[in-house]
Order: sequence, then structure tokens, then C-alpha cells
Amino acid sequence: MTDDTQQTLPLQQASPAATSQLFLYSTTVSDVGTVRANNQDSSFAGEHLVAICDGMGGHAGGDTASTIAIRSLAHIEREDREQDVAAIASMMETSVMAAHDAIVGKARHERKLSGMGTTVTAVALVDDYWVLSHIGDSRAYLLRDGALCQVSQDHSYVQHLINTGRITEQEAKNHPQRNVVMRVLGDFDIDPHPDIAVLKAHPADRWLLCSDGLCGVLENSTIADALLSMSNLTECAQHLVSMALRAGSTDNVTAVIADATLALDVHAFDLPHQTPLVGGAASSSLEPIADIVNEPVAAAPALRDEGSPAQRAAALMQSSEARKARHDDDDKPKLAHPSAAREEESTLSTPDTGEIPIVQKADGALSSDPNDPQVAKAIEVQQEKQRKTAHKHKRNRRITVIIAILVLLLAGAGAGYTTYRWSQTRYYVGESNGKVAIFQGVPTNIFGFSLSHEVERTSISTSDLPQTWRDELTEGITRDNLDEARAHVKYLRSENDKLHSTKDAGNSGDSKDSGDASKGGAKDSSQRNDSSGTTGNSGSTNSKQSEDKQ
Repeated sequence: MTDDTQQTLPLQQASPAATSQLFLYSTTVSDVGTVRANNQDSSFAGEHLVAICDGMGGHAGGDTASTIAIRSLAHIEREDREQDVAAIASMMETSVMAAHDAIVGKARHERKLSGMGTTVTAVALVDDYWVLSHIGDSRAYLLRDGALCQVSQDHSYVQHLINTGRITEQEAKNHPQRNVVMRVLGDFDIDPHPDIAVLKAHPADRWLLCSDGLCGVLENSTIADALLSMSNLTECAQHLVSMALRAGSTDNVTAVIADATLALDVHAFDLPHQTPLVGGAASSSLEPIADIVNEPVAAAPALRDEGSPAQRAAALMQSSEARKARHDDDDKPKLAHPSAAREEESTLSTPDTGEIPIVQKADGALSSDPNDPQVAKAIEVQQEKQRKTAHKHKRNRRITVIIAILVLLLAGAGAGYTTYRWSQTRYYVGESNGKVAIFQGVPTNIFGFSLSHEVERTSISTSDLPQTWRDELTEGITRDNLDEARAHVKYLRSENDKLHSTKDAGNSGDSKDSGDASKGGAKDSSQRNDSSGTTGNSGSTNSKQSEDKQ
């Protein structure tokens, strides 16, 4: 490969009359590794698309970002997609940008995910052409005619130093900033546009897509030897991941291997060849991806290397029964179907396979000819049975819904009754028709139903009370029992009486002062002086009354 394949290339479109002759077979293996707490890598291995995404951003961010990217690309796997090189290349770039926008949007809405991001390296096979989309430091290797070539170029700081001649490739392996990426999808102020390349596909081409947890510790020659010597895809992927862990990788390790195989029969394209596999963080929720590709998808097989340090350490912590159960669980395929298929499966206990029943005739002969009257009758019976089964399931669903609604209503009624019973153990002092009154219950209502009623009304007029007291009465002054409520009413009455008596005394003092002043005006100057003393005494009286009021 030339260096041109590492940049965005002019799109080479196949002739419309050309018929694709290549199949894509693929597999993936992803392992959390020996150091990381969780797997932030995600991978996809299908019949038309393979992809690897290496997430970053802390415990709760990297796995989310890589899963978003895989889901954004997964629709390219659909059988009904456009079979056009230029369209697929544009679609891959658009999908990567859509993943970037989704990651940024989610990070802004959930601050704990701030700073999350992911690499993306994806390859699609269309019309016997490879379409590569790449951003970040995950890698895409192509093995062709016995030679291994790194098709993608790392968007990393050390690669920039290599390109500018500041360091050598050997120095880059131990550079302290070798893990710093310069282009990646996510919540960063950097260019999120991926590199797009289009290459002519050859029979026997083999791709390896991997996270830096693998290529960061294995030499290219070691990778090439494994890809050349092991024809079985799954065994090769398992072997590469195991070697990376044994070599001391401290990161998640993920490998995706894809082979281009020549089809000898063009009609074979109408048949399914493999179930798409999902690895790493994205495999924790398969149903959304199954809905996107509109076909079943399965979780990638787990790493089965008992000789690795991580596996040996884990085995020491488990009993023989636990280890056997773990192996049995790994052997079970974890499969997810599209939602339409799941709904259909729940509707029909015996799915309609479209098979014609085989009937044994009176002469002992077997027949499956739909024109045979006995076979036609058997078909009618089978269809009627399926209709009854579907009707029964539909009726059962309705009954289940009705029962669920009744249970909710009963639960609501029970909760309401319990709330009402509790409210009737409480009392509060409030206002009723301009008078202070005592109520049993709590000062609120539920759906228009009051949780209180009046039990006693006093002669205290709320209009005679200070505004702050009236506001408290409007809200309701709650008490634990009737005696406490009555005691509070007594307190209100006493304080209100004191307040009014103080006001009356103040008004009486003001009237006396006015009378003394009038008399003083009719007397001579000496008497005015005496009246001044009287006024002073009156002022003392007012001061005393003010102190009493306070």
C-alpha cells in the first residue's frame, strides 16, 4: 500500500453492471484486560461491515461513547442499503459525524460523562471495493499476498512527531505521550471528520482492526505471522488478544478479523452466511443494534485463554463448580432479535414456517402436494389452529392488561384510604367563614377530595387579627391532636385580647392629653407652665403604657 491510502482518497465507483463476487466473513474478540475496571472498547463484525471503537473518558464515559459510535455505524450492515461505493463512503462519513454529535449532546446533558470520546475504525465491503473510515489511534491492517500493511494512520501526537521527523518510530514506542490522540470523536474542541479511503478488494484479503491495547504491545511482524499462519478467524482473533495480554498490555484489548472470500455461485448471495457479532461495551445491550440492522445479532465469544495471567488469577478465585458454570455460560450464544421478530414470537407460540403438512393417504402413501384435497384440508386445519392460537394469545394479553390496571387501581385505592385514615388523626387551626375554627385532618386535598372537616368554630373574628396571623390561619396551623388545637386557640384568644386592651388604653391616654392642653390655653402664663408639667406627666404615662404594650 502507498501512503495515499492513509488519506482521504478519490472515490472509485464500480461499473453499475458489475456483479459483486466477494463475501465478507468476520469475527471479533474483546477482553477487559488485566488492569482496567471495565471494557470501554466496542466492536462489530458483520457480513458487510466491521468496526472497532476504543472509548475514553473515565469509568462511565468511554463505554458509552464507543457504544454510541457502533450503533451509529450499524445501519450500514443492513441488506437493503444502497449498493453504491460513493453512497456508502458518504454514508460512513455522515454516520461518524452523527456519532460525534450524539456523544457531545449526551455529554452536555449528563455532566458526569463530560470529556468522553472514542476512536472509530470501520471497513465496509461494497461492489468488490473496500471503504475505510478512520479517526483516532486504533488501527486497520490489510494482509494481501502475504504482506501486511497498516492502511490507517494514527491520529496521535507521536505520529505527528514521526511525520515531522522529530522522532523515529522506535523512539515513539517508549515516548511518554504515546497515548495522546489529536483527532477523535467526542466532547473535545478538535476536528471530528474521519479519513475516508476506497480500495479495490481482492480475494483472500484479510483485515485486522484493533485497539491500541493490541497494536501497542505487539510488533507488526508478530501480527503478520499470526494472520498468515492461522486460517480460522476465531482462533486467530483469540490468539492475538491472548498474545497482547501476555505481552503486558494494560488496556482493553480488542481484535476484529475479516476475510474476503470469492463466491463461486452468485445465487449464494441470497443466503445468510453469519450472524453479526458485537463485542465489548456495546454487547451489553444487543436489542437496539438488532433493531438497527433488522436482523439477529449475537454477543462476541469471550476470550478462552486459560494460560493468560488474567485468566489464571481469576480461576484461583473460583471453585470448580463456578468455573464450570462460567464456561457453560460462555458457550451459550447470547442472541438478540429485532423488535418486530420479538413481538411476532410473543404472539405466536407455534410460528408459521410456511411448510406444507405431509399427509398419509388411505393407501399408505405420503403426500405434500397442495393440490391434493387431503393436503389442502390439512393446510386449512393448520391455519385455523394458528389463528386460534394467535387469538388466544391476544385475548390473554388483554386479560393481563386489565388485571394490571385493576391491581394499580386497587393499590391506589389502598394507598388513598391509608392516607385518609392517617390524616384523620391530625388537627389544625384555620379559618372558616371569617372565624377561627378547628379542623380534623390536614389542610390539603387529593384530586379535589378534601382531607379535613370542621369540628369546632370559635367567636374570634379573623378580621380582628394581625395580617401575619391571618396568613398562618389560611395555611393551617397543624397540631397532633384536638387538645393541642384547642390550646392554640386559647393562646390566640389571650394574645388577641391583650393586643386590643393595649390599643384601647393607648387611645384613652391620647384623649386625656388633648383635654389638658385645652385647659392650659385658658390660663395665664404661670398656669401654662403648670400645665406643661402636667403634660410632661402625661407623656410619662404614655411611655409607661407603651412599655406595658411591649
